Amino acid sequence: MDTPSLRQLDIFAQMVASGNLSRCARDLGTTADDVARDLASLELRLGYRLFDDLAGDARLTAAGRKTAQAMTLLSQDRPGNWQVDQADDIAPPPSGASPQPPAPSRETIVLAAPAPVFGHFQEALAAFEAANDDIAITLDLTVHLADEAAWALHRGKADIAYFYALGETDDLSSRYGWSEQINLYAGLGHPLARRDSVAMTELAALPTLAMEPRNGLRLIIDEALMRGGVRLGDPVLETDNLFDIMTILREGAGCFAAFGPLARDLGRMTGIRRIALERPLPAIEVRQAIRPQSPAAAALAEFLFL
Repeated sequence: MDTPSLRQLDIFAQMVASGNLSRCARDLGTTADDVARDLASLELRLGYRLFDDLAGDARLTAAGRKTAQAMTLLSQDRPGNWQVDQADDIAPPPSGASPQPPAPSRETIVLAAPAPVFGHFQEALAAFEAANDDIAITLDLTVHLADEAAWALHRGKADIAYFYALGETDDLSSRYGWSEQINLYAGLGHPLARRDSVAMTELAALPTLAMEPRNGLRLIIDEALMRGGVRLGDPVLETDNLFDIMTILREGAGCFAAFGPLARDLGRMTGIRRIALERPLPAIEVRQAIRPQSPAAAALAEFLFL
């Protein structure tokens, strides 16, 4: 699935616990530059920023706090579970502080979505919570494809699910949200990157870079290309480490297929260029499904379509 690697989870967790880049690097037994690079790779993967600034005492963004809460769910079956303080500051309150009265009961809506999709409407979620102080929104970032969304909704694990698909599915009633175009990227020195137009037949002999076989983005891209009759060359590297992919792209070895925020960010990077294909690659649909039992979830689902 398109979840961050365990290493990225651990580094993010340690950064939350440490609250400082230097302390985090010391606790992990690595360098501050390595920690910053891995956190930047995680942010690239997710499509949004996790920290306002890594210099000094790091502070989680609003999206970072939501992500930390969601990733806590991912780590519940692992030893050494970690929790995140939901306050603006990462550091815990000083000792001797007066205890706060318990918060009033709030209805919880569980929203399941790929992390890049959450990045698409994180501001809308914050606005909805601000306008409805009796509702709390919890994220599940483990759902990416239609079968996972159906499982989560049918078993009450989620109230709203966004997922990647290639149209309507038979086992899950959903509605179309938007489409995201698949593009191919290569380093500026790659022969095809310098061409004004590249024929689809040339792609079959083109070495590729790809995410790991079970990654949700990889699965939906492979299915879309297969349905569209597009054949790419065999992957020479399969990894979820985006910095490794970017490094090899810039060196001119292979191309990389991406869509959504990741494709947007790749297109803005120096040393990397979108390959100008003679016709577009297939598009991926982002679809929304809902569990009908909750009026509040139905209201949120409509609000996200405004």
